[in-house]
Amino acid sequence: MLQKLKKVDYIVVFILLIFMGISIMAIYSVTAGTKFEGYHIKMLYFYILAFVIFFGLILLDYKVFVKYALYIYLFGIALLIAVNFFGSDLNGAQGWLKLGGFSFQPAEMFKLILIIFLTYQLMKRQKAELSLWSDVLPICGLTFIPFALVMIQNDLGNALSYVLILLGLLWVGNIKFLHAFIALVILAAVAIGGIFAYIHFYDNVHQFMKKINREHWTERIDPWLVPDKATAKASYHTKNAKLAIASGGMLGEGYMKGTSVQSGRVPYTYSDSIFVEIAEEFGFVGSSVLLLLYFILIHRMILICLECRDRAGPLLIVGVISMLLYQIFENIGAFIGLMPLTGITLPFISYGGTSLIINMASVGIVMSVRVHGHEVSEDLFTPATQKISATKHA
Repeated sequence: MLQKLKKVDYIVVFILLIFMGISIMAIYSVTAGTKFEGYHIKMLYFYILAFVIFFGLILLDYKVFVKYALYIYLFGIALLIAVNFFGSDLNGAQGWLKLGGFSFQPAEMFKLILIIFLTYQLMKRQKAELSLWSDVLPICGLTFIPFALVMIQNDLGNALSYVLILLGLLWVGNIKFLHAFIALVILAAVAIGGIFAYIHFYDNVHQFMKKINREHWTERIDPWLVPDKATAKASYHTKNAKLAIASGGMLGEGYMKGTSVQSGRVPYTYSDSIFVEIAEEFGFVGSSVLLLLYFILIHRMILICLECRDRAGPLLIVGVISMLLYQIFENIGAFIGLMPLTGITLPFISYGGTSLIINMASVGIVMSVRVHGHEVSEDLFTPATQKISATKHA
């Protein structure tokens, strides 16, 4: 055990500890004296549990997860289906399951499950280049299943994360350049066409969304694409968030002195909008330090990816990096006008047990790759009879 722990990248551990300090301080700043007071203590408990899981996963060989990925995937799908029947609604999304006194979000859990499962699918094929019909399309279809289930739950943010994870893993999974180029052109055309249609056929789009009971989406998209047409209710969150970020200036207004976040004008500052609190109270400098910490974390994971001898390890790491980059860009981008507001949490900082534990578990698996990645996993998909035969010939 000690030999394994010596191989851990303690720069990453130190960054996670800094994230814990930032998160607890930020949550305390915006919840002190409110009905949410004490959430910083709960977050501390979440972090303690998350670190236990983090170190537990380091000691466990990540290849075990890849080997049993199909069963993990089916379990995750079962949870997503259960949400549609027994889930509770929160902020317009039916995505929470309650178990005793605890509640968790299967859509958050499935991000890590999808990374493991897609790694399994790409490892199983072990091809120089992926075939469009026998490889790429089936993998996309298997990703579309959870995507559709989460979209039914009205959780656009997590559903889009599945697409980004898929794209990241296909890119390093030996997809043909021509197929990748065509896919990117199609995605760009769909995105540009969708934005054009939303702006120029605004009334028709709203009528359609109303018919399919997805008005919640238009309330998120309107302030991003057509702010002049957005209702006061729809634009309230992002408008006040931008004002708060701007008021932070270079050095911020000071800890627990943010005018907008302390007054409650910015909703969910302890959760989705926690970056707004950091930007207002610590300014451009504080926001930049937070982004630098994310950069160092991603950089360290890339180094682990490059040093790994086993093919499954880099695939897992690229999946985790894709997931984290999407969450960071989407969360911060939503409050500065680059992205629509989708309710994605800021990794390691926002209040939330499920999100924190999944992110910490993901980094724990990356550390497991560092510890166990020197052992090549060629036998993961090799039948026992072939192993015996290969041993005899050797």
